[in-house]
Amino acid sequence: MSRVRIRRGAAAAVAAFALAALPTAAHAAAAPGAGVASRHLHQQQAEPVRQIVLQGAVNVRDLGGYRTWTGGQVRQGLVYRSDALGKLTDADVTTVSGLGLTKVIDFRIPMEVQYDGADRLPAGLSPTARPVSDLGLYGTLVAAIGSGDPVTQEQMLGGGRAEAYMRDIYRTFVTSPENRAQFAATLRDLADGRQGPVLYHCTSGKDRTGWVSYVLLRALAVPEETAEGDYLASNTFRAAYDARVRAGLKQSGRMQNPDLLIPLQEVRQDYLDSATAQMEADYGSFYGYLTQGLGLDLRTLAKLQNKLVR
Repeated sequence: MSRVRIRRGAAAAVAAFALAALPTAAHAAAAPGAGVASRHLHQQQAEPVRQIVLQGAVNVRDLGGYRTWTGGQVRQGLVYRSDALGKLTDADVTTVSGLGLTKVIDFRIPMEVQYDGADRLPAGLSPTARPVSDLGLYGTLVAAIGSGDPVTQEQMLGGGRAEAYMRDIYRTFVTSPENRAQFAATLRDLADGRQGPVLYHCTSGKDRTGWVSYVLLRALAVPEETAEGDYLASNTFRAAYDARVRAGLKQSGRMQNPDLLIPLQEVRQDYLDSATAQMEADYGSFYGYLTQGLGLDLRTLAKLQNKLVR
């Protein structure tokens, strides 16, 4: 088999891992029709998470609705978080069109976009590329899955290495100047009173997207526990799809032990704690991260509140 065919096969496997061709009809069928479905995740948080039910993406949500500790409520219909949108169906595109988006921000690196495909969006809407480093995780998955070798896969992902990789990635959300610049630009977009509804996403909509959402909610005075609940909710929305991906990799013979991927597919409190601990070590507090790390002045933070909280 040629190197080109091996590379394409590996890329196809990773694309399946990272929300690719398989439709999510079974997931959507369990929901009460297309559109917004409020789901109470009792084990993670008391407030509902407002999912946008689509066939080609499983982790699309309206970030509004959460109560703040100041007595307000995050406005709905202004900020959306999502996984990749390259596999949307025609019906999905119609649903997304109904959100009235004026900007879509893509945190994926070029390699992810190349293999998974560009976003499929309503006419007149183009994604804004704002790549945030994954420390080579996507390339590691291409190599591990593409090898088809259980020993190699165990050496690359087993023995706690996958979990350690994730913790390192989360620390770079704080330590990398380039990553901080991308997050800061996104928060400034959200604070702009002239900007309409915005959606931001990465590949699975859980790590880079999860961190920005956590930071935004806390900046809006949403209680820390609620912001953590929104972050952890990705496990609920992605569980069925991710399990099908693992089953497919095992059935195809690409992985004898696809459970090696679970630490990479899930979000975990431990990962989030790695970022927040780094934040406190580098900047002393969450406020220090906002103002020093992200360079957001008080005026911008006030604009976020005025625009997104009622």
